[in-house]
Amino acid sequence: MIHYDRNRRRFAIALAAMAGFVDAVGFLSADGYFVSFMSGNTTRLGVALGTGPSTALMPLVLIAGFVGGVALGALVSRRAGTFRKPAVVALVTTLLLAAATGRALGLPAVMLCGLVMAMGALNNTFQRGGEVAVGLTYMTGALVKLGQGLAAHLAGERATGWTSWAQLWSGLLAGAVLGAFLQDRLPQGCLWIAAAWSALMAGIAFRLPAES
Repeated sequence: MIHYDRNRRRFAIALAAMAGFVDAVGFLSADGYFVSFMSGNTTRLGVALGTGPSTALMPLVLIAGFVGGVALGALVSRRAGTFRKPAVVALVTTLLLAAATGRALGLPAVMLCGLVMAMGALNNTFQRGGEVAVGLTYMTGALVKLGQGLAAHLAGERATGWTSWAQLWSGLLAGAVLGAFLQDRLPQGCLWIAAAWSALMAGIAFRLPAES
């Protein structure tokens, strides 16, 4: 985060909020499984394998879908070149539209597939040297960097930019609150809202200066 300008940091926070929104909707729609937090699904997979292997299929499929989404997003990013941000977010929009359509048609498998692949693909938005620079759907790394920055600040060292990680985490949290609120009150509409949100972000991405 600290290597990006203010507009890109704000863009990242808005995308993290969208990810929180989608993950909350997915969590409430999939009996407590996650569509963006694969550490949680991996733990659930391990628990299932250790206690009741018959329940292991769901987390395994979600993890596979997430990895597939990451791979698809990476391929799109490679082909898009300097326009990788709008291209990746446009892909995410398409996948969210597929998820919303799946819910509307009463096809939960299609919905979950679209959601988990969208969240996997989203993590290709910010890259440096071919590696993910800002994880948008998981916050463990952000919280570690926040804690390290806080320690440096308390030690009297000059630590700049560490509050950006707090803002990123807060964005995901705020999005999750909104997603849970709307899932409870507008279950048939919340994924269309997520898709519209993503489409708006794709448009904003086109207005950001192209990157090499």
